[in-house]
Amino acid sequence: MSLHEQFAEDLALYALGVLQGDERVGLEKHLEGCTACRRELEQLRGDMALMALSTAGPVPPRRARQRLLEALAREPRRAAAPARRDWWTLVPWVAAAALAVGLVAALLQNSDLERRVGGLQNQSAQQQAELQRAREVVSTLTATDAMRVTLVAAKTPPQPQGKAIYVRDRSSLIFLASNFQALPAQKVYELWLIPINGAPIPAGIFKPDAHGSATVINPPLPTGVEAKAFAITVEPESGSSVPTMPILMLGAGE
Repeated sequence: MSLHEQFAEDLALYALGVLQGDERVGLEKHLEGCTACRRELEQLRGDMALMALSTAGPVPPRRARQRLLEALAREPRRAAAPARRDWWTLVPWVAAAALAVGLVAALLQNSDLERRVGGLQNQSAQQQAELQRAREVVSTLTATDAMRVTLVAAKTPPQPQGKAIYVRDRSSLIFLASNFQALPAQKVYELWLIPINGAPIPAGIFKPDAHGSATVINPPLPTGVEAKAFAITVEPESGSSVPTMPILMLGAGE
C-alpha cells in the first residue's frame, strides 16, 4: 500500500472534522509536505460542502402598516369640505375610516405573518432533511463495521483510484473517486456492487469534475446484500442494468 493509499480514508474523515487523536496528528504532519494530499483534501471539502446546512433565511417582508400608509399617500386627495360645515358631523366618518385602516393593516400583517411562518416551516423541514443526510454520511464514514474497498486501475500516474465505504446492515455506500479521466459525450462511469451470490448490482453513476474527482453518496441498494467486490465500467449517460465490458476498475474487500 502506497503512502497516499494509507491516508486516503483519513482524508475523508478529516474533511468531515471527525478524525481525532494520533491519526489526526499524523495526517496533518503528512499534509505539510504532500501537495497531492492537500489538493485531494480541498476537493473532498468541496464535495462535503454540497451537504452543508443553509443558515440563510428568507428576507422578511416590509411591515404591512408601512405599505398601507404609503399606498394611502399615493391616493389622489379629495376636494376640501365647505368651511361652514360643522366639524363634529365628520367625527363618525373619521372614526370609521380610522377603524377601517386599522383592520386592513391588521389583516395585511396577519397575512405576512402566515406567509413567514409557512416559509420558516418549509425551511426547517429542508434543513432537517439535510441534517439527517449529513448524519448518515458521517455514520457511514466512521462505522467500525464498514467494508472498505480501494479500486485502482493499472495505468501510468496519475493513477485513477476509487474508495468505497459500504455498511451492509444499513445498505449505506459512499464512493470517492480521484484522478479519473474525462469521458466522451453521453457517457458516464457506473459503480457496481458485486455480491457474494448473484449478478452485479448498479450502485450509482458519476462524471468526474475538471480535477478528475467525483462522489457517489448512498445510492439506492437492496437491503442487506453482502458485497464481495466493487467495480467500475463506462456506460450510457442514463446508466445500465448490466455491466458493459470491459471492467475498468475492480476492488475486493480489505
